[in-house]
Amino acid sequence: MKISRNWLQKYFEKPLPNAEDIADALTFHAFEIEEQQGDSMDVKVLPNRAADCLCHRGIAKELSAILDVPMKKDPLREVLPEFPRTSALSVEVEDSQKCQRYMGALVRGVKIGPSPDWLCEALESVGQRSINNVVDATNYVMLNIGQPLHAFDAANLAQKDGTYKITVRVTDKVSETVDLLSVGEIIPQEGTLLITDGNSSKPLAIAGIKGGSQAGVTENTTDLIVESANFDGTMIRRTAQALKLITDASLRFQNRPSPELCAYGMRDVLSLITEIAGGEVEGVTDAYPACQERSREVSVSLSRINGVLGSDFSKEEVENVFKRLDLDTKTNGETFIVTPPFERIDLTPPAGGPEDLAEEAGRVLGYDQVPATELPPVSNEPNHARYRGIEKVKDFLVEKGFTEISTQSFAKDGEVMLANPLDKNMPALRASLDENMKKALAQAVYSAPLVFTPNEKPKLFEIGTIFTKDSEKLEVKTSEPISDLPAIQDDKNYIPQQYQLGSYQQFSVYPFITRDIALWVPSGTNASDVGKLIQNTAGELLVRTPYKFDEFSKDGKTSFAFSLIFQSFDRTLTDEEINVVIAGISEALKGEGYEVR
Repeated sequence: MKISRNWLQKYFEKPLPNAEDIADALTFHAFEIEEQQGDSMDVKVLPNRAADCLCHRGIAKELSAILDVPMKKDPLREVLPEFPRTSALSVEVEDSQKCQRYMGALVRGVKIGPSPDWLCEALESVGQRSINNVVDATNYVMLNIGQPLHAFDAANLAQKDGTYKITVRVTDKVSETVDLLSVGEIIPQEGTLLITDGNSSKPLAIAGIKGGSQAGVTENTTDLIVESANFDGTMIRRTAQALKLITDASLRFQNRPSPELCAYGMRDVLSLITEIAGGEVEGVTDAYPACQERSREVSVSLSRINGVLGSDFSKEEVENVFKRLDLDTKTNGETFIVTPPFERIDLTPPAGGPEDLAEEAGRVLGYDQVPATELPPVSNEPNHARYRGIEKVKDFLVEKGFTEISTQSFAKDGEVMLANPLDKNMPALRASLDENMKKALAQAVYSAPLVFTPNEKPKLFEIGTIFTKDSEKLEVKTSEPISDLPAIQDDKNYIPQQYQLGSYQQFSVYPFITRDIALWVPSGTNASDVGKLIQNTAGELLVRTPYKFDEFSKDGKTSFAFSLIFQSFDRTLTDEEINVVIAGISEALKGEGYEVR
């Protein structure tokens, strides 16, 4: 999320450090900074803190604790006003599990126009463009305190007995369409949550993701229905991915902000709209069937905090951290009893617990304050019997001239199917190494031409795990039968054999280049003689004897095709170098009366 230092400064009386120092403070105590340019920072807020920190208020709260600088105001600690009620707008939520809270406000007499300079500058500082004063107000409040908001043009909604109605429901038929702003018409999948005109049943928006053009705010809008709601995070994430439509709103909802935040968002957006667009709030309707449970107490002792962190923090230091983080804390001896505020869902069960409070103490005080400690010695010698056995088999097979391969555990068919395969063509776990061995044999000559040639059958082996319905097993597979394989068993006295590796040849760390050359020769010409001529002409960069991969005769002539492999031991070869070598070979072949094709 992009954050502006000037925006953050609005939360403090004391001048903040420069943006670079703020970025350092956040990096060492809270979040990574992906980019910092001028007064703007791109903060990488992780999912466990996205509910409260995908906004300037959340980052300001973190800085207040890290720098130990008090905030001059906190919008989430101010008393909420008593919203006026209205019978001109009703709200119906069909499933309170999918929509925990829906607040709708009716505002009459607004004037749509450009936003004031301060608002345009604030949005532009974090990469947002100004649209109009009402839309800008909803975006500003979302970026300020984290509550997504939306405004509908009330004139495009039907009225029944003088009342507008908003219905939150799932799409009831596959053919139902929604014309989304800046996207166009889509057909949402069955079960997608919609915001609809309850009197006409027409879709107005994809809940929590994108508003529709049916009731978009334009320069002719005078009356608004303002939405501040809370939707199920899992459902929003699934829908956004299905539509391939990730928005600022969906990113926040999928991380489950508190439904309590809706009221603070409504308060701030109504105040800002009436300030910069005029109008009068006729009333607010709040559908909140299951209020958020009051934050539960979490207890943690000082000894547990220090035990988790390996630290030696004092009671006073930890208590001060909780105070700086604005955590309501009581003490009982050396035990802290903490009641997190409503927005800190990461600290409240089931998401959070005592270890999370220990983490809060550690990160704010600084992990650099935790002394380094050597790991305790291992009490018992680990059993490496299985590892030794595998290595013994590998050494045995390598001595016999085999080359080891390692293939993936996924397969086209098998006894164990994957619920979420990485590759739809490989949806199972392998029940045998056979299929992978066959593929490796077919590809060996092309993937490792320095080791294998088409004129020989590669000797390969693999030691890997196979998966059956009942168990996992270790299997050894060779490309040709072999007897007397060592057993893979406990062998504490095993000592690797010392081989005489006489057949060892130095290899190069630089890549090789392959080239093919084809030529016509008189019938009866010996292919090995042609190969020797090529080898003698090519020089030291040719690292393997040319091998003939094609031959045919026509009209009294024979065609030979040879594959050549070039490599250097001290540099990466270039095409230009090899082109010169190939040209020299061609001239030598022509000198013998051969026709290079």
